[in-house]
Amino acid sequence: MKRAAPAKINLSLRVLRKRADGFHELETLMAPLTLADELTFLPRRAFQVTCSDPSLPTDESNLAVRAARLFQQRTGRATEVRIELEKRVPHGAGLGGGSSDAAAVLLGLNDLYDLRLPRAELAAMAAELGSDIPFFIYEAPAWCRGRGERVEPTALPAPVPLLLLKPPFPVPTPDAYRHWATSRELPGIDYAPQALPWGLLVNDLERPVFEKYVVLATMKMWLRAQPEVAAALMSGSGSTMFAVLNAPAGAAALAERARAEYGESLWTCAAFAQPSASA
Repeated sequence: MKRAAPAKINLSLRVLRKRADGFHELETLMAPLTLADELTFLPRRAFQVTCSDPSLPTDESNLAVRAARLFQQRTGRATEVRIELEKRVPHGAGLGGGSSDAAAVLLGLNDLYDLRLPRAELAAMAAELGSDIPFFIYEAPAWCRGRGERVEPTALPAPVPLLLLKPPFPVPTPDAYRHWATSRELPGIDYAPQALPWGLLVNDLERPVFEKYVVLATMKMWLRAQPEVAAALMSGSGSTMFAVLNAPAGAAALAERARAEYGESLWTCAAFAQPSASA
């Protein structure tokens, strides 16, 4: 059995306040992408997770492993399965790759053992593992609130053509939130919401991240000046920037110019934000 684990972007991310429990109160609109990892589930006598990316651990620190352990604890089903993880979503990118893998494990094991647990129950499990993971259980665009665990699925008017760009460094998510309250806007960088058919494109984490990683700020403004681009934003806490394209056909030329501008080590990927549930 195979299951896709889609990446995500934050089309809107508002940080409302820091909560007493140390988390931040959020309101974010997230959308799954056509870019996805792939998980293959193979019945085996003993549980095992393998990964195509040798730099990623496959021990108990891996969210996919932790998801399988939690599923076993909550359902009482022995996870006699080998999960082969084909990584396509870069890590440390603000694209939710690890969170999506964990959600795909919960959804996949639910299907494999034909338990038919409702999404709400799987989402409650997912919330124990991480704030972004419940979003991926619903496999649809959604408004997420609280620390991200309160998920309200929605729909976009149409698929959104995108070009994703990630420089060769990650951004630690805790650092972005830690400096959110004290960060300042950089001169000459436009942080204002950008109007699109579904609403406003905005990310409150750009301010703290751009302070430390100025190249991301300049990349946003460079993208916004390109003729193929309707809007540009950082996804999540970075380091991925994304351009909303006027038309999908503009992705290849824009990617080529971006690598000429920022170096061949820049990762680029044309993708679509999916407008509705995939399942």
